[in-house]
Amino acid sequence: MTGYAGPIEKLTEKNNYFRQVLFTGKHTQLVVMCLQKGEEIGNEVHANVDQFFRIEAGEAKFVFNGSEEHIVGTGDAVVVPAGTYHNVINTSKTGQLKLYTLYSPPNHPDGTIHKTKAEAEAAEKAEHH
Repeated sequence: MTGYAGPIEKLTEKNNYFRQVLFTGKHTQLVVMCLQKGEEIGNEVHANVDQFFRIEAGEAKFVFNGSEEHIVGTGDAVVVPAGTYHNVINTSKTGQLKLYTLYSPPNHPDGTIHKTKAEAEAAEKAEHH
C-alpha cells in the first residue's frame, strides 16, 4: 500500500483488539487501540518517538512523567513528545476506551496485531531479548 485512506473513526470504534497496526510508513505509523474497563497501557517512554492520540469513544486519564494528569474523552487529542513517560488509563464508567494513535517514527513491526494487553506485553518482552 502506498499510503492509507479509510474510515478511521469507524475502524477505531469497531476495533476490540488492544493494538492493531493499520499502516506503517517511513516516518509515521497508524495504530488502533482498545483498552478494557479499568485497563491501562502502563507507564512507558519512547526515547525517539512522538505520539499522537485521538479518543473516539470513552474517557481516559493520561499521566505524563508520573504526575501531570489530563482527563480526556471522545473527540479529544493528546500529543506525547519523545522522551516523556506516559500512561493511558481507561477511566470510562461504561466500558471500553477506543482510540487511535500515530507514532512518528513507527514503533511496532508492520502488521502487528495484539488481541490483548498480555499478548502485547509478551511480544514486546520477546522483542527485547
